[in-house]
Amino acid sequence: MRKVQSTNFENRQKIIAACPISYTLSLIEGRWKPMILHQLFSGVCRYSEIKKAIPIITERMLTAELKELELRELLHRTSYEAAMLKVEYRLTERGESLRAVFQQLWQWGKADKIVHVTSALQ
Repeated sequence: MRKVQSTNFENRQKIIAACPISYTLSLIEGRWKPMILHQLFSGVCRYSEIKKAIPIITERMLTAELKELELRELLHRTSYEAAMLKVEYRLTERGESLRAVFQQLWQWGKADKIVHVTSALQ
């Protein structure tokens, strides 16, 4: 968390405002957000299903990342009163619109990783 009054924070805000790529990356940046979004591309998921799909994430971090994605309006959280502790997450239209971006990143990363792993072994 950066101090709001810091030069670093101000510069980051200026970069995000000036560059659409930086803006997009600021919405999905972090260690866990891409994995959570990737899981939700398959459909509605309960908290436990996301946790099971990403077993190395702590519960505290998963909760924090889900809240952040909800604040950014990339996912929607539905809590069912009838079933205590039943919470589901689904992508919003805005979150769903990232699908093509993620597919391109996946393809590029897969191809680039193969090239660099192969060249490192030689």
